[in-house]
This record gives sequence, C-alpha cells and structure tokens, in this order.
Amino acid sequence: MTDTTQDGASAGGWSPERSAAGGHNPYLIAFVVSIATFMEVLDTTIANVALRHIAGGLAVGIDESTYVITSYLVANAIVLSISGWLSTVIGRKRFYMICVATFTISSLLCGFAWNLQSLVLFRILQGLGGGGMATSEQAILADSFPPEKRGQAFAIYGVAVVVAPVIGPTLGGWITDTYSWHWVFLINVPMGLLSLFLVGRLVKEPSGAEEEREKLLSKGVQVDYIGFALVAIGLGSLEYVLDEGQRNDWFGSNMIIFFAVLSAVSLLALIPWELTREEPIIDLRLLGRRQFAACFLVMLGTGAVLISTTQILPQLLQTELNYTALLAGLALSPGGIATLMLMPVVGRLVSTVQPKYLIMFGATVVAFSMWHLTGLNGDITYGYAALARVFLAIGLPFLFLPVTTASYDGVPSDKTNQASALINVARNIGGSMGVALAQTVLAQRQQFHQSRLIEHAAPSDLGYQQTIDAMTRYFQAQGSNPSDAAAQAIAWVGKTLQQQVDFLAYIDVFWMLAIIAVLMIPTAAVLRPIDLGAPARGIRPRHSLRAERIDCDAVSVDGFECGGHPARTIFPT
Repeated sequence: MTDTTQDGASAGGWSPERSAAGGHNPYLIAFVVSIATFMEVLDTTIANVALRHIAGGLAVGIDESTYVITSYLVANAIVLSISGWLSTVIGRKRFYMICVATFTISSLLCGFAWNLQSLVLFRILQGLGGGGMATSEQAILADSFPPEKRGQAFAIYGVAVVVAPVIGPTLGGWITDTYSWHWVFLINVPMGLLSLFLVGRLVKEPSGAEEEREKLLSKGVQVDYIGFALVAIGLGSLEYVLDEGQRNDWFGSNMIIFFAVLSAVSLLALIPWELTREEPIIDLRLLGRRQFAACFLVMLGTGAVLISTTQILPQLLQTELNYTALLAGLALSPGGIATLMLMPVVGRLVSTVQPKYLIMFGATVVAFSMWHLTGLNGDITYGYAALARVFLAIGLPFLFLPVTTASYDGVPSDKTNQASALINVARNIGGSMGVALAQTVLAQRQQFHQSRLIEHAAPSDLGYQQTIDAMTRYFQAQGSNPSDAAAQAIAWVGKTLQQQVDFLAYIDVFWMLAIIAVLMIPTAAVLRPIDLGAPARGIRPRHSLRAERIDCDAVSVDGFECGGHPARTIFPT
C-alpha cells in the first residue's frame, strides 16, 4: 500500500521528493522566494511616477520615456515563455540564482544610465533576468506544498505580486522627490544580494526535479532555437507596433505595417512548430485545455488592468492635478493595505469556494472600480483617487489567487514549469498591451474631444462670448489693464478647454478598462469545478476505475483519515 500511495502521489501531481524546502519550514521558503518576486514585480511599476523626471533628466519626451516601462515588460515576457524549459535544463535553484544575479547587476547599470538608449538596453537586460524568476518561484511553491496547502502558499507569493505594483508608485515617488530617479533602480541592489544569500543557504534543489533534468539531459539537450526566435520576434514586433503605432499614424506607416505583419506571421508560425516538437520551448498544448486557457485569458485581462492603471493614475494626478510624484504615489498606497488584509482571507477561501466564483466576484469589483473612475473631473479629491484604488485592490486577490491555483488543476507535475511560464507571460503581456492601449486610447480620444469642443470656442458662439466677457471683467478686477485682461481671458478659456479634453479622454480610458474587467466574468464562468477536497488528489486511478474497499485498521494511507469509519473506498493502481 505504501508503494501505491507514493505512485499515486506522483500521479496526482505532488510528492515530498519534489519539495524545495528540505528540512526547513516550507512557509519560510515561500517567504524567501517572495523577496525576489517583490523586487522584480516592483520594478514593473516603480518607475511610473518617475517618468517625467526621467524624461527631463535624459532630455526626451514623456511619450518616449514610456519605453522604460514597455521594454522591461516585453523582455520579461520573452524570457518567461522559455524559462520553464531553461529551469528544467539548468536546474531550478541554479537558474533562479542566475536570474536574480542578472537582475541585480542590470539594476545597478540602470542607475548609472547616461541616455535613453542605454537605459532601455539595461532595462531589457533587467527584464530578461526578472522574467526567469517567476517560473522557478511558482514551480518551487507548487512542488513544496501539498495541494491542500497551495492556496495559503500562493497567498504569501501573491502578496508580493499584487502589492508590489500598488506600493511601487509610492516608493518611486518618494525616492524621486527626495533623491533622484537613479535610486529607483539602485535600491534593487541590496535586495538582490539578500535574496541570493538566503536562496543559496535555504532552498534545496528538489530530487524529483533533478531526476527530470537528468532524464532530459540523458537524451541530449535539444534546443528549440526556431521556437525561441519565433517567440522573441513575435512579441518584440508586437511591442514595437503597440509603442510606436500612435506616434507613426498606425497602418499609415510602412514601418508599422512591416512589424505588424512580422509579429502576426511569427506568432502564427509558432503554433504548428511548437505542437510538432518533441521538446517544445513553449508547451502550447496547455492552452488547449479549457481550464488553463480560461485562466490564461483572465490573467491577461488582470495584467492589463493592474499595470495600466498603476501607470495611468499617477500620470493623471501629476499632469492634470499638479500632484508631486510622492503624492501621486501615496494616492495608490491605501490599496496596498486592502490587498494585504484580503490575501490571507482569499487564500483560505480558495480551499472552500470554487475558483470561478471567486474570479467572477473579483472581476465585478475591478469593473466597479473602473466605473467609479469614469466620474472624475477637475474637482476630485485625494480621497476619490485613493478610494478607486482601494476598490481595485479589493478585487485583485480574488483574481490572482484563484487563477493561479486553478491553472495548475489537471496539469501534470512535469509541466508545472511550463504552466508557470505561460501564466506569467499572460500577466506581463497583458500589462504591456494595457499600457500601450491606454496611451493610444488617451491620445486618440483627446483628438476627438478637442475637435468637438473647439466647435464651441468660436467668436460667433454666444456662450464663448459671454465667457470671454465674464473672465475679462474678472481679470480687470484683479488689476489687469483691458488689453491684458482680454488676452488672459482667452488663455484661460484655452487652458480650461484643454483640461476638459484631457479629463474626457481619461474617462474613455477607464471605460475601456471596465469593459476588459467585465469580459473576464464570462471567461471565468467556463472554468470547470475543481476538487476542493485536495487530499483526495493523493491517490488516483491508473489502470482501473473499479473501486475497492479497504480496512482502515489494516493499512495506513498517507494523507487520509478514516474519521472513525471501519472502511473507505479508494482506487487501486
């Protein structure tokens, strides 16, 4: 019966031999790997409130400075797509430490960047290092904890992934206002060194993972160079189209058309190529599973809303309401507290409530938070912006934790690396697309609303005349002479009109994000119910579906309790 249980455990997707905890408490390991997770995810957003300072310091436009965000995200996504395979070939612990070291060194280089080109180059290197960490971290957690405890384990990990983008702008704003934008990147260096030390001392290379690695290497390492090239070209070209499309008139530009076609051809060619490989760089068959595909799409939408709002809200507060970088970041900080409080609660709910219901609730809350922001105007208070972020932060744990947990349901243990990679690719690609889409919608709707409102700013318009007369008298009362007062009145009308244009465009962006959140609800509804009695996954049928009854007093079944009953039913191997 012991052999049966062990085999069943392996078949069920977990066994103690795959644990990275060794003799240490697995929750300690979860905390250790979450340090680097926090550092890496923090870097996807910490530079958001510093973009104006970076643009000024490097003498570039604010639109060009967004490359600092998107270049990191796309590099992150490219390496994420192959990190599962690299983790298996190199070894989880070794690969993880290489990624942390790469991230730390490139962070140091970012802090000393001398122009935009060098900063973007170092951010790409930083993204390559950071992208490889998430896969190893999630796979280590999935294998170090039995299924019934994964919800709480992912809650610890989820605090890092969800809270880091929330507090990133606050920390980035304080650093930027107090010191300079360079320190936004330099603070990663001590955290990276701490992570390397703790991982080296505490994390163990799972024997089960080592066996998989030796088995793979015994066949000879077959690198899927073509698959990797298709991923890199496809995602890189897509990011170029999203970043440069608005500035280059989209498909009115031959360069945009070229990269759009290149991206489409590469990503379409990737599908038959990877499906016919014996050792694919990305296991696209996982996306053929209804459960995993739905989780992938929900995470795509979650990344789009989370990352884009973390970028666009500070931009709104700084450019339209004249907030400092610190105040813009502080407006997001109450959401971090809400997320921290809800993470352990949702971690427990994952074990008792079907994930699809939690996800549908979370998506509804996120959609409500975006709808709340569509009511913004020039008189909104700090509390209005902070409350909107709190609503969003309440919904995020109900998305992130159930999606992460449900995505592993039915995935074989030797595919956990691949599953982790694809889920994280969804989050980062969603975030990158969300940022680019938000900026595009903002620019296009600004043009639209300006063309409409300017129709009422003609000298022949009665309302315009009355406004100019009223403001001229106001400025005269303030001491201006008649000619100066008239000029000031015209300037005031122009400034007010532009502010109205900007607010209307931001409202359209939040409507778009609300629609994305609403679409996640029916997507989550297709998720199939999972077995919430997680210990039952320890023993599974392999050859026969015929049930046998066993005497509880005669045998010991790991992970099961008879609960006072004389016998129970299991499936034999």
